[in-house]
Order: sequence, then structure tokens, then C-alpha cells
Amino acid sequence: MKIIACVIFSIAIGCSNGLSSSTLQESKAKPRSGILQGLLDVALESPLWKSLLVPQARANIVKTAEANGIRWNDCLEWIKEQVDPNEMVHYNEIDENEYPAYYKRPFHAYEKGNLCWDAAFEQEIASRAVGARNFPTYGEKGEDAFRSAFDEALFSLGANCPNGGTILDFGCGTGTGTRRLAARWLEASKIIGIDLSPYYIVVGEKLLELAPKSVLENGDWVTTIRQDDRIDLRVGDATNTGLPSNSVSVVNVGLVVHELPIEAACSLCDEALRVLKPGGQLWLYEMDFDSPGFSKQRSNPLLFSLIRSTEPWLDIYADGCNALREHICSKFETIRITAATGRHYALVATKGPLSSNAVRTVEDMRFKPDGTYSKDDTHLKTWESKDKVV
Repeated sequence: MKIIACVIFSIAIGCSNGLSSSTLQESKAKPRSGILQGLLDVALESPLWKSLLVPQARANIVKTAEANGIRWNDCLEWIKEQVDPNEMVHYNEIDENEYPAYYKRPFHAYEKGNLCWDAAFEQEIASRAVGARNFPTYGEKGEDAFRSAFDEALFSLGANCPNGGTILDFGCGTGTGTRRLAARWLEASKIIGIDLSPYYIVVGEKLLELAPKSVLENGDWVTTIRQDDRIDLRVGDATNTGLPSNSVSVVNVGLVVHELPIEAACSLCDEALRVLKPGGQLWLYEMDFDSPGFSKQRSNPLLFSLIRSTEPWLDIYADGCNALREHICSKFETIRITAATGRHYALVATKGPLSSNAVRTVEDMRFKPDGTYSKDDTHLKTWESKDKVV
């Protein structure tokens, strides 16, 4: 096999042994510390600071949406009219006290985090705005380019779903990525989306039922949605799905683990390993704090605080993302990693046979031989809302 600008390690080890950090590119994300950092951490937890930063962060993403032709307010009013809160009745047996503590924190500018209607109503609209920030030259269609970058990266790493296979989508939200998986992998017989928030699942089911057209097609929603009987959205914990061991072909984890403590992210990957069939694959794509764009952003505490104000676990993730990759490397047989965008990476990890020994191979192709990141950074600056027209 021809391998260019990557790190390869083949190590014959017992399944109970881990891999040393030398099997991956050395992390370029350095933990932030010091007195000033400590003071900023305290400030970010104060109600006064949150009352200033959280509205600003929200206003910035709404401004981005509007500047790029995404009809935030119109789409929001439409989805609110479609969903009857009484549809939550069959989820009322869920005790919110049973949710993990990390999940009940304020999140994404919502005081109740993901456990509220507002978060569910706005998720797909906000996702369009985030896409426009990552690929600003595409404007309203930036999210399509953004998600296509992950599709292409995963495919380049050997992502594959066998005929009749089952794809499991962890942290599916309202099903944006789940529907994309179904459209891309027609050979899959079932695509199961799992999310802890019943609010997200209710909205996701309603969108599948209504199958609205996008505003670009004179419809009411931010994207065109097609009904697909293979899609099954469920309320559940991705760290403890209750699914049989060795039962699914693919587990997809897209832009989820940066919203978790590292321990929970590792548990999620352990559950993926358990439910995957031998030869099955974990597909993971995420923010890469080794990339120059995020590294530079994080090195400015005040600038980074605008993002941290709505992402309570982001600093923990940035410090521990390499540890997470090492954890995956210690569990799976073959691990391949590449840059997907100028600030994100994609990973495909394959489960080995159910034997006591395995040869594990790790390829990390995020950086070129000269040390530069292998993808250009197209992301808008934090204070920008639209690509500048020259």
C-alpha cells in the first residue's frame, strides 16, 4: 500500500494492552494554564459574565444565518407551529434526574441545555449557520459543503457499510446527520439515531413525517427532507444503548464528543466497540485543536471565551482530544485519521476479530511532511458573519 505523509505503526499486542502516545502525531494542543486563565475560568462561571457572553454568542450565530440567506425567524416559527408539546407524553416516564450531570448544564445558549424545546427547534437552523461559517464562500449552502468534507474524508479512509448493514448514529439530535447517512448509504437496511434529548427526537420524527421542502424550493424549512422508512430515531444513552453485542455494522459519531467530558466520550467509544460486529467500523469526525485555526483561536483566552460561554466542555475536550484518540487506538484493530477541513479531522476505526491477540495499525495523515496541516482553513474569523466579497 502506498502511504504518503502519514505515521504508520503495526504492533502485535494483546487486546488488553494499550498503545503508547508515540503511535499518533504528537498533540499540538497545549493545555492553557496560569493565573489569568484561572481568573477567566472563574469569570466564565459567573452569572454576570454569562449574561454578557451568551447573548452575544447567540446573536453572532443568528447574524451569520441572516447574512447568508438563512431565514432563521421564518423557519423557527414554522417548526414551532408543527410540533404539539403533547407529543412528549410518551416520553414523560423519563426522569430528568437520571440524566448525566454533564448533560444538564446550560448549553448552546440554552439554560436547560438540550433538554428544552428551543434547543430542538433551532438545532437544524443553527447548523446551517455553522456550515456557513466553515465554508463561507458557499453562503446558505455552506453546511452542505461542510458535511460533504466529512463524507469525502471518511470515504478516503475506507468507510464502508455492507449490504443489509445497520448504521448507528450516536448523538443524532433531530436527525440531520442520520438522514444524510441514509441518503448516502442506500445499501444499509436500517439507520438508527440515538439521542438523550426527547425534545430532539420528537422534532426529528415530526420532520421525517412532514418531509418539508427547503426555502430554496419554495418550502418552509432550511433543507429539503425526504421520508425514509429505514430511519429509526430513539431516545437513549449512547454510552449504554441496550443493543445486543456484535450487532451493527457502523457506528457514526459526528461532532458529538467535543460536547462531552473525556470520560463520557471514552465510554461512548467503548459502547461503539461492544455493539459493532467484528470488521465493523467506528466513524468519528470532530474539531481538531491540533489544527492551526483552532490552536490560534484557543491561544487568545478572551476570544476563545466567546465560544466557551456556550460550550462548557470545550476546554476539557481540547486538552483531552489526543487522549481520546489514544483510547480508540488501544481498542480497535485499524485506525486511520485525516484532516477533513482546515479545522476538523475524520477517523475510521475497524473492530478486530473476537480473539485475544490482534495486530493494530494506526495511520495519522492530518499533517504534511513539512508539518503544515493538510487542509486549508476556510473558516470565518470569530467576529465575521459573512465572507467578504472582493
